[in-house]
Amino acid sequence: MSGTSFDAIDAAWVDFSDSGQPVVVDFESSPMSQALRASLFKLQSPSFSDLHLSQLVAIQHADETAQVVCRLIDRQQRYRSSLRAVAIHGQTVRHQPKLGYTVQLLAGAYLAENIAVDVIGDFRSADIACGGEGAPLVPAFHQAVFAADEPVAVVNVGGFANISLLIPGEPTRGYDTGPGNLLMDGWINKSLGMPFDEDGRWARQGNVHPELFDALKADTYFAKAAPKSTGRDWFHDSWVEDKLQTIHQSVAAVDVQRSLLELTAWSIARACKDSGARKVWICGGGARNALLLEVLASLVAVSVASTSELHIDPQQVEACAFRRKKCTASGGARLFSRGTRC
Repeated sequence: MSGTSFDAIDAAWVDFSDSGQPVVVDFESSPMSQALRASLFKLQSPSFSDLHLSQLVAIQHADETAQVVCRLIDRQQRYRSSLRAVAIHGQTVRHQPKLGYTVQLLAGAYLAENIAVDVIGDFRSADIACGGEGAPLVPAFHQAVFAADEPVAVVNVGGFANISLLIPGEPTRGYDTGPGNLLMDGWINKSLGMPFDEDGRWARQGNVHPELFDALKADTYFAKAAPKSTGRDWFHDSWVEDKLQTIHQSVAAVDVQRSLLELTAWSIARACKDSGARKVWICGGGARNALLLEVLASLVAVSVASTSELHIDPQQVEACAFRRKKCTASGGARLFSRGTRC
């Protein structure tokens, strides 16, 4: 799994053989190279039209993914014979479900050859084709792992935040609530040259700027009815700059950071309260932001906790969710079989 934060590639070796909880046998995570990050940001540019470059970046992404996966396989040689496939989401660079498409870079056949294991991917296409949003992909996994006798919300806070609403007696629902870490990461990188605000420490030094916060909340995405999904096509660094210009006021950089954190918490809280959830489980990188969890808890007035309390590392949840059930790649996913060379 590599998400919209463009920060790392994660791989989880998961045992689903028991009917109970999935067991994470091993986990590997590696930061993306600066070269790959730069290429992905370039592809995100609205002016991007270079199909040749996109394929080169897909291969570059596959090379780095292969390194992560092979390290995991090397550590688990005793289980190598039971490894049937590697399920990979691919790297999202465009997401326009209303226009009928979404783009995840995935050199699946190339990756399968390099790791000598069948690869399954292209998970979103079938959902997009039948009028869905194609994201998020994990509510069914959340239902299987986190469902309880009371209403529960599971929120993955990566670059964007997506929620799974697990309400007893109702169909599982999931959608993107809005930005997660992406805007905060971009702002602190611009302001202080840091990749992220560890534990929300910098944001804790600031205050919510009322006018800016109102401008952020006024974005039309938050008024859209669920199910809905978003990406860097909608929320990005320039989006923050545009909102700052609309209020015609000077705002301290640290107050912008705090306002962006408040926006993430507020947008998640709206979804949680609308569902009547009595427990909120947080996974993804945002689970390590203590201030974000504090603010969210104050807004929803119910228990908010990291999935680590369930003995599931919040960083591993998404990688665990991309499992392959059948060799037929059911559900519209695509199977890339490795060639005879391997």
